[in-house]
Amino acid sequence: MLALRPNCECCDADLPPESPAARICSFECTFCERCVQERLSGICPNCGGEFVRRPRRPAAKLAKRPASTKRVFKPRGCHAAATHNGSSG
Repeated sequence: MLALRPNCECCDADLPPESPAARICSFECTFCERCVQERLSGICPNCGGEFVRRPRRPAAKLAKRPASTKRVFKPRGCHAAATHNGSSG
């Protein structure tokens, strides 16, 4: 089950569970659409993976399985993945 993290790791923008702007990689590193396009060139800076739109959990399921409240913010690592170290999110 996806954690549905609450923010962009790059700019710390809020990304509520219903946000169509949330993007994730296969490790669930979470970024906003703007950072993915404008700063990261579509490649995760943590693992080098590609981003996809994060699925939205239906409200009824969200009530039973809430989104994560743990914020991850790594502004120093917010750059294109050309120099990633291969570690996961």
